[in-house]
Amino acid sequence: MDSVEERGGGPSEEGLALRPIEEAPVADRSGSEEAAQPGAATPPDGGWGWVVLVATILVLALTLAFPSCIGIFYTDLQMEFDATNSQTSWVPSIMTSVLHAGGPLCSVLVERWGCRATVMLGGVFSGLGMAASSFTTTIGELYLTAGVITGLGFCFSFQPAVTILGHYFVRRRPFANAMSSTGTALGLCVLPFLGNFLHGELGWRGSFLVLGAVLLNCCVCGAVMRPLAPPRSRRSAVAARDGGAAPPAGLKGRARSALGCAAALLSRHMAFDLFCSNVRFRVYSVGITWTMLGFVVPLVYLVPYATTYGMEPGRAALLLSILGFVNIFIRPPIGALFSLPWFKGRHIYVFSAALLVNGLSNSICCVAPTFAVLLAYVLAYGVSMAVVGSLLFTVLMDTVEMSRFPSALGLLSIMESVTLLVGPPLAGLLVDRTGHYTLVFYACSVTVALSALFLMASFYWLDRKKATADAQRPNGCPQKAAATLATDCQYSSVSTECDKDKSPGPDQK
Repeated sequence: MDSVEERGGGPSEEGLALRPIEEAPVADRSGSEEAAQPGAATPPDGGWGWVVLVATILVLALTLAFPSCIGIFYTDLQMEFDATNSQTSWVPSIMTSVLHAGGPLCSVLVERWGCRATVMLGGVFSGLGMAASSFTTTIGELYLTAGVITGLGFCFSFQPAVTILGHYFVRRRPFANAMSSTGTALGLCVLPFLGNFLHGELGWRGSFLVLGAVLLNCCVCGAVMRPLAPPRSRRSAVAARDGGAAPPAGLKGRARSALGCAAALLSRHMAFDLFCSNVRFRVYSVGITWTMLGFVVPLVYLVPYATTYGMEPGRAALLLSILGFVNIFIRPPIGALFSLPWFKGRHIYVFSAALLVNGLSNSICCVAPTFAVLLAYVLAYGVSMAVVGSLLFTVLMDTVEMSRFPSALGLLSIMESVTLLVGPPLAGLLVDRTGHYTLVFYACSVTVALSALFLMASFYWLDRKKATADAQRPNGCPQKAAATLATDCQYSSVSTECDKDKSPGPDQK
């Protein structure tokens, strides 16, 4: 994929924070006041940046991998609250959904207080949420504490951590990118073992209390994420943005100003206009939202499925850890491989093929609930998951202009949070009605595979349509006298770029 600097029209280099393979693009949506301003310190590409890198890896390990480990306590929660599969599955579902849907709110907090304070606030939220969960008496209370409060804390921690890492690395950004992407996989390796040990020693209530204390370490990680330069005060930032204009007088003027600010905020963090005008972004958003309906469900139900058929909880938890190890060793070389020039323009097809393999792999575990079969399933699922995670946001960057990337990501996060919320409960309802976990994996297989075929066929049709339109023009995309326009035409993969270049500029009318 071409560098951001080549594409033009995007944020400054320091504003384009590091994008880890799975979570990275949240750095772009921050707009942090810690982002380098003119005259700010140069990113050290080392030094204290290595401490920030380690802290970011730990934050990602503690946050993004945590919802998948709730399955270890799944049976206990059912028995404690006399809940159905559908009711119990709302706990990790709400946690994951809030983690994604809270992105725009997290961006506002980063703008107001900076990355360090927001990460520490997220650590407090997630720690207190899990600790409070150990004292709940109803499943509804667990939805609030473990689902909403803890999920919001996860969101506040991992996004600013990714953001500030991009401020510390420019020249070594690819290496820092590959290293930070292993954080989620590291959490998948360690947290299942820790959860299973605590479950055997303390039960689910004691385990939640200890895990809440563990999550408070996000505060420690956030404390070392010091900004490179002192942030500007919010008053001076607002004055600079508004050009020193006086606030409007009168009730009507204030209301008009408030509506204007709200519209600007929505346009910045949720690109509704881009969804309507850019067909590629619309197709990709629909496809990813469709995918998330069944993509994470197997991680929630793998341990309950294995233990229901007699597998020891320790061996069932080992399956999740193996999934994490696979991602640790696969993601960095996969990310380096897909950065080669040959894959330019082919990212969406590799992504769709990996998504198809990931969906079909869910049917493997339906062969038999034995450790050997589930191990084969975890290996196939893990490799395809690593490829999907490596390309998920790379394809989005190929689809929209970098200047609109933060808002496009905000809208995509909101959309996918809806299906992430309803997916596990629907799967639990299926188990309650039929009594068979295998139907859940079959349903996930069909859902993810169909979304992969939808993306592959749609983008192939769009590419063929664009190629046909280019062939009908004698010289393809016309070259302009301005070098910047020719560069845009060469590097951007958005289908409307050529048409945009064809529109006469002010000096050509």
